[in-house]
Amino acid sequence: MNDAALRKQLLALLAGEGAHMTFEEAVADFPDGAINRRPPNVPYSPWQLLEHIRLTQLDILEYVVNPNYVEGSWPDDYWPAADATATPKQFAETIRGYLADRQALADLVADRTRDLFAVIPDSPGHTLLREIRIVADHTAYHVGEFAILRQVMGTWPADR
Repeated sequence: MNDAALRKQLLALLAGEGAHMTFEEAVADFPDGAINRRPPNVPYSPWQLLEHIRLTQLDILEYVVNPNYVEGSWPDDYWPAADATATPKQFAETIRGYLADRQALADLVADRTRDLFAVIPDSPGHTLLREIRIVADHTAYHVGEFAILRQVMGTWPADR
């Protein structure tokens, strides 16, 4: 596979294209009244799950681009507090933040001057390619989970 083809596939993977529902499809038309509601037997709300996706992706973006990166504390820096809630505006900000950071990662992948296989300084051999795969895998897992939560909670639009 040549470099251009690999980058194209990584960009599609980041966007959630292919075998999975995209992030945008999963969060579309989510009802404001359900953003802080916890589904049965689930210890977090839909907003908390989306915020976890955003925080984790942001952490990986920082890991890739920030030479002074410091790893966060698990789980405190990767999940909102158990009792945290969001307003509809904050819910929308979580979505916007996730999309902006995903675009920043996509821009790194699309930058043909950036070596996908170059080792990230001060890492144990990690590369941009590895980190993009991790972000995409983590996001796909939780987007699927979010979609199932919507089904359980009855929050999909009636025409879906």
